[in-house]
Amino acid sequence: MSRQAWAWALYDWANSAFPTVVSTFVIAAYFAKGIAPDEATGQAWWGWMQTLAGLAIALLSPVLGAVADAGGRRRLMLALSTAVMAVATAGIWFAQPVPADALWALLCVGVATVAFEIGTVFYNAMLPLVAPPGRLGRVSGLAWGLGYAGGLCCLAVALVVLVQPDPSPLGLDRAAAEHVRATALLVAGWILLFGWPVLLALPDPPGARPGWAQAARGGLAEIWAVLRRLPANPAMLRFLVARLFYTDGLNTLFAFGAIYAAGVFGMGFEEILLFGIALNVTAGLGAAGFGLVEDRMGSRRTVLIALTAMILLGAGLLVVEGKAAFWALALGLGCFLGPAQAASRALMARLAPAGEVAAHFGLFALSGRVTGFLGPAALAAVTAATESQRAGMATVLVFLCLGAAILATVRVPRA
Repeated sequence: MSRQAWAWALYDWANSAFPTVVSTFVIAAYFAKGIAPDEATGQAWWGWMQTLAGLAIALLSPVLGAVADAGGRRRLMLALSTAVMAVATAGIWFAQPVPADALWALLCVGVATVAFEIGTVFYNAMLPLVAPPGRLGRVSGLAWGLGYAGGLCCLAVALVVLVQPDPSPLGLDRAAAEHVRATALLVAGWILLFGWPVLLALPDPPGARPGWAQAARGGLAEIWAVLRRLPANPAMLRFLVARLFYTDGLNTLFAFGAIYAAGVFGMGFEEILLFGIALNVTAGLGAAGFGLVEDRMGSRRTVLIALTAMILLGAGLLVVEGKAAFWALALGLGCFLGPAQAASRALMARLAPAGEVAAHFGLFALSGRVTGFLGPAALAAVTAATESQRAGMATVLVFLCLGAAILATVRVPRA
């Protein structure tokens, strides 16, 4: 890959620490087991927070993506999103293990989640700038693999330096969960430390830039024009609808995987960290491996293969009782997490018209978030109604199946 491509891919390494440590493995489990009154209530509250964040992302991402196209300020808007994500993540440190701090914890995670998703709109829109059409899948897949490696390294540092040592060499109070809360500070620093190269390597296009008000008007006009043209592009429209469902399932899986492992299989924080490290290894290998062959196999086919495998393995995870079987099936499923996402990003880059890339990646984010409230809401409602975490997690498979069925009808035009 070129120097610009490596700088772009390094941002995946930087920001993947947030979904890995905060949204999935450590802070999510800490909230359910350490802050919320009980684990089922924690899963439900976490679900409603993710629902509200999803609605905010759905409303903001397409508009801000179009504004970035019209104003030529993708780099600045990516920098602002990254800064907000880091600050909100650092704020989780102040959420102590008492129910009274639940609202603060949810607020910090919610704001950081919105900033993370908005930032990926501008970041993904840079993909066509660093990779030619024939290598979009390779660059996207390898970058996604690098992202899993970044999440893996951040988890390893969290485990070895913060969570595992007792007594803590840093003087962290385990009774106040400081060894767990400090992982949020680690993630914030990780994002700021590794997230800047893309801002230097990929400057915005030269030329005069309109003011923010003019860019906003131009962005709104652009997103309206893009939406009006969608019915004339059935491949794009069906792909966005398919992604609407299967990404909702994936996001719900990421948000509640650690909570499920902690509540159903009794995993503690250290074991969850080890599980997260192992899962990131298989996910990174899967993303990089499929990335090497995706351009020949086709992005659509890659996503379908990954979704089918996750549906089968996910069904097994809902019925197994032993922890060893859970580990085996979960690590197998991890091999297909990265390909499903990286190939979707590459497919979107292939379909998006030049000059409207950020706006279309805004729709890309919208398709993963416009019904983003449905996955967490369905999981929260089923969990609350049945008082069963297994029943709640079963809703994830419904969304994956719907997305795969619609994607199977998409016909991608030849380049």
